[in-house]
Amino acid sequence: MAAPSTQKTTKKPIFVIHKHAASHLHYDVRLEIDGVLKSWAVPKGPSTNPAQKHLAVLVEDHPLDYASFEGVISPPSYGAGTVMVWDTGTYRNIKAKNGLVVPMDQCLKNGRIEVWLEGKKLTGGYALIRTKLQKGEGWLLLKMNDAHADRRRNILKEDTSAATGRSMEEIEEASS
Repeated sequence: MAAPSTQKTTKKPIFVIHKHAASHLHYDVRLEIDGVLKSWAVPKGPSTNPAQKHLAVLVEDHPLDYASFEGVISPPSYGAGTVMVWDTGTYRNIKAKNGLVVPMDQCLKNGRIEVWLEGKKLTGGYALIRTKLQKGEGWLLLKMNDAHADRRRNILKEDTSAATGRSMEEIEEASS
């Protein structure tokens, strides 16, 4: 009889960024934390420019299977509108204190998340930082200054689905 494996799984947590044409166009940044997708609505979307700090509002958690959702949410449902998987991939937590990685649930509680994204469009360090400037759950999303930072690149012009290659219009038409 073989000895039981003591090897830990190496499954990396996922992230997804949905482009969401609801009442207002925005991007939903979602990180897998503790078995759910913690989600922030980002009106201006992500950037590759470390000088830009974009408002990110913490919204309700989503189930993990929502990460692959692409289609149209019909009215009168909350969030009615077209949803695209704008980017997707895995991430790793890079927030450290005293040489040790801070657990993601603690980062969320402390209001400072630092992750390294390995996506189809976004790569490198990103931070979500809670701020007192906004009522409720206001945060800032920013690109960290690393080798993947690019002040000239307008990443939002890369406007097709990372999952299917479709445009928002094609996703909407396919759902009709």
